[in-house]
Amino acid sequence: MTQLTESVALEQRGDIAVIQIDNPPVNALGISVRSGISQSIQKAVQDESVKAIVIICKGRTFCAGADIREFGKPMEAPGLGKVLDVLEACDKPVIVAVHGTAFGGGMELVLTCHFRIAVSSAKFGLPEVKLGLIPGAGGTQRLPRIVGPEKALTMITSGNPVGAEEALQSGLIDKIVDGDLEENALGFARKVIAESLPLRKISEMNDKIGPFRGKPELFDQFRKSMARSIRGFDAPEACIKAVSASVNLPFSEGLDVERKIFEELMNGAQSAAQRHYFFAERQVGKLPDIPKDTPIRDIKKVGVIGAGTMGGGITMNFVNAGIPVTLIEAKKDFLDRGLGVIRKNYEITASKGKMTMDGVEKRMAMIQGAIDMEALKDVDLVIEAVFENMALKKEIFTKLNTICKKDAILASNTSYLNINEIADLTDRPENVLGLHFFSPANVMRLLEIVRGAKTSKTVLSTALEVGKKIRKIAVVVGVCHGFAGNRMFEKRSMQANQIILEGALPAQVDKVIYAFGFPMGPFALNDLIGIDLGWQKEKSSGSTIRELLCEQGRFGLKSGSGYYQYENGSRTPIHDPSIDEMIISFSQRNTIKRRNIADQEILERLIYPVVNEGAKIIEEGIAVRASDLDVIWVNGYGWPVYLGGPMFWADTVGLSNILNSLEKFQKIHGDFFKPATLIEKLVSEGKGFKDLPEA
Repeated sequence: MTQLTESVALEQRGDIAVIQIDNPPVNALGISVRSGISQSIQKAVQDESVKAIVIICKGRTFCAGADIREFGKPMEAPGLGKVLDVLEACDKPVIVAVHGTAFGGGMELVLTCHFRIAVSSAKFGLPEVKLGLIPGAGGTQRLPRIVGPEKALTMITSGNPVGAEEALQSGLIDKIVDGDLEENALGFARKVIAESLPLRKISEMNDKIGPFRGKPELFDQFRKSMARSIRGFDAPEACIKAVSASVNLPFSEGLDVERKIFEELMNGAQSAAQRHYFFAERQVGKLPDIPKDTPIRDIKKVGVIGAGTMGGGITMNFVNAGIPVTLIEAKKDFLDRGLGVIRKNYEITASKGKMTMDGVEKRMAMIQGAIDMEALKDVDLVIEAVFENMALKKEIFTKLNTICKKDAILASNTSYLNINEIADLTDRPENVLGLHFFSPANVMRLLEIVRGAKTSKTVLSTALEVGKKIRKIAVVVGVCHGFAGNRMFEKRSMQANQIILEGALPAQVDKVIYAFGFPMGPFALNDLIGIDLGWQKEKSSGSTIRELLCEQGRFGLKSGSGYYQYENGSRTPIHDPSIDEMIISFSQRNTIKRRNIADQEILERLIYPVVNEGAKIIEEGIAVRASDLDVIWVNGYGWPVYLGGPMFWADTVGLSNILNSLEKFQKIHGDFFKPATLIEKLVSEGKGFKDLPEA
């Protein structure tokens, strides 16, 4: 065996050269791998005794993409595209053997080999679109030629992987193998040699793209079908253009188009934002004061208190991860109703072919319902998910303190309330923390882990591990009203409610926020959530627009009317002039002089306070780092990932511009807009949130 670089070795097995890639942890295609492949191919081609070449990876996976350490830096030669061109042009058959994942550049490597085999668990994908990019080493040009442009469009614009069986059916790979992968690859190579099989160069294949040449309908229809899901994103449209080039241009010209598009995106704002988010999400679970070797408790059984919308969704998360749940309600009919909703949700999933009915029954069998909290005496983790009432939560935790075993973790799903107050009621405050799920809890990816003043490092580490098991993006925050996400969100809501009294109307505000990139504006969102959430009829005094709506029974989507009208069960908001009249009349009664408000003012008054509050949260140490707030807002509040999150976006707008606007609004509207000290400090130093020290 010859070690050509630190990551690539070449070994001759009879008349077959085996290129072994070993670049832990995921065999990323860094310079040592690229250089090693290039050298290996050259040596194998020059050696007359070599009749075929096998490429295989060591470790837990095939090449899982580019080396993220090289992101944002000039690519050191040889670039991946050049290496792959040399590989495909090789006049000796190249067989690639895949296990684990072949993603991004790893997938493009697979596409340049002449024959492809894989184990049954292998996955293949081009996820570059999720970084605001397109494949840049021939992926958009080769994939359509092997699987057809329709399949290629779906794979490239979504970035989602396909399994080995689907890859085989589509023609992407030649064979699925069992047993030792290298021996199977050598056997396949011997067959190629013995039968003198012709080299299958994907770049020369045209049979699957030929029927679509000169027919733009495929691409027009695909754009139309994807319009809603790709709204605002640059990369998906760029993917479509690149695949179109593969169909309508010679291969070499298509490569030129791909390269040009790739470079434009790489230098663009959206990819910078999406790459920022990529790193932010991977950084979020790293806490500076929690050593990697901190003990983690084994969570084998979970208790959930409350079988309503949140409790049911939380229960489903754990059951889906194979962790049994004891679900507690105060009354049997409440419990039965909650279990019925969970079953219905699973049955809907099964009706869509995403689960079998046997799977539904297995999940339901993992849920033990009870109306006595004594059933929680043997659980490892309890999550209280009742409504936001501190007295009720304190009563529950007082009982849990006597019922649960001493090493059980006690968590509250509270959105706003003080975890320290709750923890201090127990004789185990080190085992108490907040686990704030977002609704619907079985769908939303975000989980705020609220660290109390006395929460132990072991409990915090365990909570982070639990987040991974139930496939959540867990972000650790400190204790304050609303924690991080809701504290920032409250500022936007307050300004939305104020600005409609000054002259804007709900439709204009929603249009501005939707155009910014959110899935919906604040008033359409209120209708979706339910305007009556937290409203109490007996205490209502008609002192806000919200109270007036609730007093009229306009609770939002569920009642068919709120800030908007809804017809025949549709979720599409319809403008209601009577609400405009209600708002205008309310302003007049309260002597508020209305005026025309420009869209830009609406945007600044709703979004800049979010950034400002984020800065205060960082100042106070509630969040570990600025990028954690970006992760929270992308996953919990619909902030468009192509804008990176509020703190990243603020740097792109310029903190000095935000500061100037906040100071202007402060003079007009008061200290609601008072700039955070951190923003003032960063502006005075010519810095941004990106320049804050990494935690």
